[in-house]
Amino acid sequence: MAMGGGEKLARRRSAGHLNARERVAMLVDDDSWNETGLFGVAADVALQEVTPADGKITGFGQVDGRPVGVVAYDFTVKGSSSSATNNKKMSHVKELGSKLAVPVVVLGESTGVRMPDIMGGRGMGGLQDGTRFLRTRRAPWVSAIFGSAFGSAAWHAVAADFNVMRKGATMAVSSPKLVSLATRSDVDPEELGGWKLHHEVTGFADQVADSDEDAMAAIRRFLGYLPSGNHELPPRMQCDVEPSHGSDLLDLVPESPSRVYDVRPVIDSIVDPGTRFDLKEGFARNLVTALARIDGRSVGIIASNPMSKGGALDAAACVKATSMIVLCDSFNIPIVFLVDQPGFLVGVEAERQGIVGKVINWMNALSLRTVPTFTVLMRKSYGQAYVNMGAGGTSDEVAAWFTAEVSFMHPNSAVEIVHGIRAQDEPLDFERHLDEMERASTAYDVAAVYGVQDVIDPRETRTWLTRKLDLYERVGIGQHLMSSWPTSF
Repeated sequence: MAMGGGEKLARRRSAGHLNARERVAMLVDDDSWNETGLFGVAADVALQEVTPADGKITGFGQVDGRPVGVVAYDFTVKGSSSSATNNKKMSHVKELGSKLAVPVVVLGESTGVRMPDIMGGRGMGGLQDGTRFLRTRRAPWVSAIFGSAFGSAAWHAVAADFNVMRKGATMAVSSPKLVSLATRSDVDPEELGGWKLHHEVTGFADQVADSDEDAMAAIRRFLGYLPSGNHELPPRMQCDVEPSHGSDLLDLVPESPSRVYDVRPVIDSIVDPGTRFDLKEGFARNLVTALARIDGRSVGIIASNPMSKGGALDAAACVKATSMIVLCDSFNIPIVFLVDQPGFLVGVEAERQGIVGKVINWMNALSLRTVPTFTVLMRKSYGQAYVNMGAGGTSDEVAAWFTAEVSFMHPNSAVEIVHGIRAQDEPLDFERHLDEMERASTAYDVAAVYGVQDVIDPRETRTWLTRKLDLYERVGIGQHLMSSWPTSF
């Protein structure tokens, strides 16, 4: 229980960081903790007196009255390096979590593998890692990264359904010291795998936290949107605050399709007040993905954000959207698309980023999802992205605001491609052809061929979604066809 000793614990306290046992106590409900493996120590006899619990604190508790398994890396014991004993402890919690359909939370901070244990043929030959990181999503996996996270702490983070990183934390395959030796050059930890990199570039950090306490609060809140296991529906919560019912939507979304705006206030105007919980906010900012509640029910939001890149979709946005679809479908959460996009970004850089494959991954995810999915076309929707964002038969129900405009591409671009003229060169001819390209692109034109089921006033959006959620509640538990889809791609 003393972990790595008073001196090490005092240093952490002075730095403002919780120790592993304090993190566990903050995460789980009072008097609910049941530890397993308290008396585990290193397999190496010479280390047994200095490896209490072998650097990993494991067990089961409750969060908001629901059971969870917990693995907390104790950095004060050998840098919480992974070894034969603590790997068995971790595997037990993860396997039982899957078997019982109980969420597992990993609180990560580690130097990586314990080198003396793994060196040589005997060390490597003793590995039994066949299904150690198998994800079948019978229950949610959650991860938090607090400091240095190399080796298994990093593997657990990127395999998780939700990963929060404390500011200042670093996550990478190997430590900066090892990378420096391999590359014969100095490596900056932040550049190698800092929280900013994973929040803004890789997308591996679903959220960032200012402190250990904030990270624990984020974990508890995330779990509140999900069922304990995939055989259950998410818990329905009472909405105690009167929603706005979208009365301000006409002011939030500019009438001109060329004017940008932030879609997050639009989401807030539709969902239950204070329930928007952003995921991967710093990554692919042209798309917002969030958990929220509508009439107390958990929903997953995938929304165009014209504030970034005009809402045009790139390779990173494809990854972000696909990840959200997999999460929602795996845990019986209905999906809501809010659409205002000018299409996919094109060009050499887009192709280098593999956008073709990522677009089809997104399409595959849409084809495999079995949870109810609803799409609202707000202002504009062009090209293949019209289909990827839940129209063209990829959602269960589609409504269009009366302001919506739908076409294969922006009419100006269509004139230039089809007729080879530009507005500045031949204004009269351009205008004549532009009228031709702009025809039959309103919400009512799409509704005329039943491309959408409803044309609605923007202020009716929440009511429309609430009624659809009521109707499709009969779907119940999904088929989970993406239960083994990779969490990082």
